[in-house]
Amino acid sequence: MSESISRRVARLVSGSLNALVDAVENSAPDTVMTQAIKEIDSAIADSRSELGQQIAQKHLASKRLIDENNRHEHLTAQLEIAVQNGRDDLAAVGIAEQMDIEARIPVLEASISDCNNREKELEGFIQALQAKKRDMLAELKAFRDAQQAKEATANNPHQGSSTEQKVQHANDVFERVLENHSGVPGRGLDTSNARQLAELEELSRNNRIAERLAALKAGKA
Repeated sequence: MSESISRRVARLVSGSLNALVDAVENSAPDTVMTQAIKEIDSAIADSRSELGQQIAQKHLASKRLIDENNRHEHLTAQLEIAVQNGRDDLAAVGIAEQMDIEARIPVLEASISDCNNREKELEGFIQALQAKKRDMLAELKAFRDAQQAKEATANNPHQGSSTEQKVQHANDVFERVLENHSGVPGRGLDTSNARQLAELEELSRNNRIAERLAALKAGKA
């Protein structure tokens, strides 16, 4: 049985890279860390996919609810005409149809409510996973810096600043490559789109931070 998104997100967010590396024997820490980050990206993609499905389902349920309410109102007008013309038989058919509509409306309303709740949950999953990915990238960068600095010092103890610049450059290149290739295979996103999506996510996150800061200031005032 496949792991649910909820359990998967909980496992990924609560885990640590150090514990993962310790748990995998005879594996290169760099490889294990990189694979863990890719799994985070995969979970983000799956969460977004389900979020899209929930939005589509809510849209269909909302449209159906509007149609049912409109149909109910239309039948009410028709029932008045049927009664006025002494057509009780037609009125009875219209009333039966209204009763069926009234039975379906609560189900549609419940479906819309469930979709809303699931949307919020999935949006929370995505934000938590993105935060975890930022932490993992920071840990991976620190690990690589330490390894390269150690190697550089061992090879040439007097190479100091030049080595540090090379280490920084290598890590910058790695992060760009990882970011540009962290999406779901086959999506067809080019480098420009990947950067724009990353900027969009960062803009949204900064906006939430600003809103929370403003709320804190307003509370203290």
